[in-house]
Amino acid sequence: MMTRHFGMFKFKETVSAEEIEFCFVTMKAMIGKIPGLLGMEYGAYDSGEGLNDGFTHGFIMTFESPESRDAYLPHPVHEEVKNVVVPNLERVVVFDFNV
Repeated sequence: MMTRHFGMFKFKETVSAEEIEFCFVTMKAMIGKIPGLLGMEYGAYDSGEGLNDGFTHGFIMTFESPESRDAYLPHPVHEEVKNVVVPNLERVVVFDFNV
């Protein structure tokens, strides 16, 4: 059973588009460094529906199992990436589900 790790970010208004892209490139670079992290997709909110509640960007990570997701959470590489990303955020929501 694979695990999807879905998140939404609201970046601070002072964060530039280049800084946002750097955050996501840094996150995507975890693939191959953290066992069981199979892939990642991300992008800016792009819908006329208007149900984003102020969140500006989203991402989905795919893990090979719930156990690999659990190992990712405290992984030192993930901690380094959080040091890059989190200071740029105003809000964050993360939701996991198994497929």
